[in-house]
Amino acid sequence: MDREWNDSQPIYRQLRDRVVAMILDGVLKEGDPLPSVRTVAAEYRVNPLTVLKGYQQLVDEGLVESRRGLGMFINTGARHLLLAGERQKFLAEEWPRIQATIQRLGLSTKELLDGNGSRDSHVSQPRRDVRHPPSKDTSAKNHEEER
Repeated sequence: MDREWNDSQPIYRQLRDRVVAMILDGVLKEGDPLPSVRTVAAEYRVNPLTVLKGYQQLVDEGLVESRRGLGMFINTGARHLLLAGERQKFLAEEWPRIQATIQRLGLSTKELLDGNGSRDSHVSQPRRDVRHPPSKDTSAKNHEEER
């Protein structure tokens, strides 16, 4: 996990989001234990109550279960539950903005799937004359002609 915190969100929420990302990325799998509250608090230099609050959000969402005396563990189906929620969130919140940008730029499906932006590549890069590539000693020739 990243050790930097930003000021836009409470630390407990950022901690929760990092655990969610680790589950989605497959770093934490179903049945895996979460690091102990004390370990996370010491490693990231945050209050143990902050870590506990972040973990409690995961419990409330049904992603993690607390086993008395053993710690917290990723629930079966947590990744599937997260994927469904994240997909819905993406389609509702982010996709409309992305779709509007695609339409505004006039991008085709083929261009999006190719992903190389070849439509206007000739505009951004100068054309080279393939028949006569520049020679290595042209600057020396030009220097001699000036004499």
